[in-house]
Amino acid sequence: MTVAVELIVNQLKKVLSEEQVSTNETVRQLHGKDESHHTMSLPDVVAFPRSTADVSAILKFAHAERVPVVPFGVGSSLEGNAIPIANGISIDFSEMNAILEIRPDDLLVKVQPGVTRAQLNKELKKHGLQFTVDPGADATLGGMAATNASGTTAVRYGVMRDQVRDLEVVLADGSVIHTGSLAAKSSSGYHLNGLFIGSEGTLGCFTELTLQVYGIPEFVAAGRAVFATVGDAVNAVTALLQVGISIGRVELVDEASIKQANIYNETSYDEKPTLFLEFYGNEAGMHADIEFAREIFADFGCLSVEFEHDNAARNKLWEARHSLAYAYIHAYPGKKLMSTDVCVPISMLAESVLYAREQLEEVGLAGGIVGHVGDGNFHALLMLDPNDAEEQAKANRFNEHIVQFALLRGGTCTGEHGVGIGKMKYQSTEHGTSLLVMKSIKAALDPHNIMNPGKIFNI
Repeated sequence: MTVAVELIVNQLKKVLSEEQVSTNETVRQLHGKDESHHTMSLPDVVAFPRSTADVSAILKFAHAERVPVVPFGVGSSLEGNAIPIANGISIDFSEMNAILEIRPDDLLVKVQPGVTRAQLNKELKKHGLQFTVDPGADATLGGMAATNASGTTAVRYGVMRDQVRDLEVVLADGSVIHTGSLAAKSSSGYHLNGLFIGSEGTLGCFTELTLQVYGIPEFVAAGRAVFATVGDAVNAVTALLQVGISIGRVELVDEASIKQANIYNETSYDEKPTLFLEFYGNEAGMHADIEFAREIFADFGCLSVEFEHDNAARNKLWEARHSLAYAYIHAYPGKKLMSTDVCVPISMLAESVLYAREQLEEVGLAGGIVGHVGDGNFHALLMLDPNDAEEQAKANRFNEHIVQFALLRGGTCTGEHGVGIGKMKYQSTEHGTSLLVMKSIKAALDPHNIMNPGKIFNI
């Protein structure tokens, strides 16, 4: 341990208890990576706060001594968002995992940032409620707010930014603020919720979140619609949305990905472009929507469509979609998964997905196209050898092409994974001179650049 690190550790042990501070090599390694392909970088020390006061004390010290700080949830991010590339302190929020208050009449819940999505929904179910944002991984709610996560249900309920009423945030200097209220809307002041959500720990640490929740639907049906081509499937989704059918989820899985899902889950789905669907509502209305959807799909050459109403069958179907990343990893041992993430206007979705498929075939890497096509967000899953420079270059070239394709069509370089390390180089192209405004905000709130430095943009 260097002298500088020893001083950091000793100071942290003065403001926290000794067991809340760790320099253990294994612990540091767990906090030096995420689920992405980006290179590991270890923090000097990991701190485990138990309260807002603990977080404030950590940041007051870090601010005074110019020590980098990176908030950490469970490490499920996909763009290196929580990798401490400048070392310093990783703040692990796993011990701040209390559900503080459930307000059923207001459809609100207040939680600490270390609460996971599954943990919250298990408790909400007792009240007939659910938290709807579903990124696939059992991420922490603090981490989901930090990246403005979304996932399969965004087409119906919106993204993380749409669910947050209020945040308690500890700023870089250790001061504590609230960004909103319990009210459903407000025209008072700047929209600080929107500023902090998606800021990836570069402006402060979330210590409490007040979130909107929803009633659990009375009836749910999940289904699969199989098409001859990816273009037919995507155009069918566009038509479905244009007629105003209230759909809960609509996910695209291409042929290559269906094949991997079948192997991994021991299923026998047709290995053709497939839409995974879910409808909610009262029984009569839901069945009417399903029949209307069948008619629309038929107009786009749908080969087959099947729906499941049984809970076990629905879970099995969605497990095939959610486990796709692990299916690819299992199929290519020794290789690393790279997951891309772009979002385009719905009218541009079909040509964007087809372009991505063409580019994937051109670079010759194993992978597939999947996505939350109901809101224009899709991903390519690529398998590459992290030690093979040529494969890495091919993957980067592929990512560059689909991002530029999306930006030229009014889209964004990331629909839900966040900027992190991987999408920094596209910020100027996407945001133009407004990037200077972002940098000014960062400089005002974090003048010493200690909060997750080297993410989103460089100062």
